[in-house]
Amino acid sequence: MKKIGVLGAGAMGAGIAQVAAQAGHPVILVDLQEEAIAKGLQGIELSLSKAVEKGKMSEDDKKQITHRIQTSTRIESFSDCDLIIEAIIEKLEIKQSVFKQLDQLVHANCILASNTSSLSITSIASVCNHPERVFGIHFFNPAPLMPLVEIIPATQSNGALAEELKRLMLDWKKVPVIAKDWPGFIVNRVARPYYSEALRIFDEGIASQPEIDHAMKALGFKMGPFELMDLIGHDVNYAVTESVFTAFYFDPRFKPSLTQKKLVEAGWFGRKSGRGFYEYPAGCPSVNLDNEKATIIQNRILAMLINEACDSHYCGLASEEDLDLAMTKGVNYPKGLMAWGSEIGFGQVGQWMQNLMDTYQDDRYRMSVGLKKRMS
Repeated sequence: MKKIGVLGAGAMGAGIAQVAAQAGHPVILVDLQEEAIAKGLQGIELSLSKAVEKGKMSEDDKKQITHRIQTSTRIESFSDCDLIIEAIIEKLEIKQSVFKQLDQLVHANCILASNTSSLSITSIASVCNHPERVFGIHFFNPAPLMPLVEIIPATQSNGALAEELKRLMLDWKKVPVIAKDWPGFIVNRVARPYYSEALRIFDEGIASQPEIDHAMKALGFKMGPFELMDLIGHDVNYAVTESVFTAFYFDPRFKPSLTQKKLVEAGWFGRKSGRGFYEYPAGCPSVNLDNEKATIIQNRILAMLINEACDSHYCGLASEEDLDLAMTKGVNYPKGLMAWGSEIGFGQVGQWMQNLMDTYQDDRYRMSVGLKKRMS
C-alpha cells in the first residue's frame, strides 16, 4: 500500500495521519472544515515537536513526515488512495453515507476502513457495492503513542485482506489484534466491568470513589476506574456503555449506571469540563484504605473482568493471545485477563462469581460458560 487517506481531522484522524506519515506513506487528510484541518495540523506539529525534544526523531525526520501529509476539504481527493481510514462522528447513518460515496469513488483495490470504537462494521459495509473490502481499523487515543490497533472484518469482508492489514499495522510499529465484529470489539466490551462494577460498588455504599480507585491502582492499574472515566469523558464512556448494552439485547452485564448518566446530564464530563467524579486539577484525593476493604473491591472487579474475558474467548470474539494483548496494550492493564485468571486460578474466580450471584440473585453475575469450562 502506498497512499493513505484519512477522513476527519480531529484528534484521532490527525493522529492516524501522523502514524501513517511516520511509516513513510504519502497521506491525504480530508475534512470538510478548514478550521478542523488547521487544528489537526497543529496537533501533529506539537506531537512531532515533542518527539524531537525527547530525542526520538531528528528535526529533519519531522520535516519529512510533515511534507508527506497533504490536506483537502474535498472527498474526491481520495480517488488515488490505497487505504482510507474514516475517523468522523460516531453516527452509523453518517458513516454509511460516507462509505457509500467512497465505494463509488476509489479504485478497485482500495481498502475502506472505519476507526469506529463500537459501531457495526457489517452495517457500514452493507451500503457498499464492494463490501468485501470494508474493515474496522480501531486505533486508541492518542494514536501516535498507543500501540494497540483492533482489526475487525465485517461479515462480508475478504479474510485475506485482514492478514494484509495486520502486516501493515506491524510495519507501522503497532500491535494489531483481530476481533470479531461484535459490539465493543475486544477492549470496549471486555473493559466494561472495570467501570460498571466500580459504579455498583460505589452506589451500594461499600466504598467511596477514591477508595475504589486506590484499591485498583494497588493491583497495578495505572488509573482507578473513576479517574479513568473522568479522563475518557463521561459523555463518551456512557455512550459506549449504552451502545454495547443495547447491542447485546439489554444484557444486564452491560447495564449503564444512573450515577454516570446524571454526570452527563449535568455537563460534568470529567477532566475536559473541570469536573466529573472529581474536581480538577485536584483529582483523586489520598485515602487510608484497610486491606480487607481493598480485597473486597479488587476481587469483585477482577472476577467480573476475567469472567467477561472468558466469555469473549468462548464466543470466538478473539484468540486468547489477542484478548490479553488488547487489554495490556490498549488500556494498559497490568496483566492480560486470561493470564491473570490462570494465575489466580479459574476455580477461585468462579467461586467469587458464585458468591456474587448468591448475594444479588442478579443475572448480571451469571458465570460464563467459558469460565465454567476452565474450572473443570
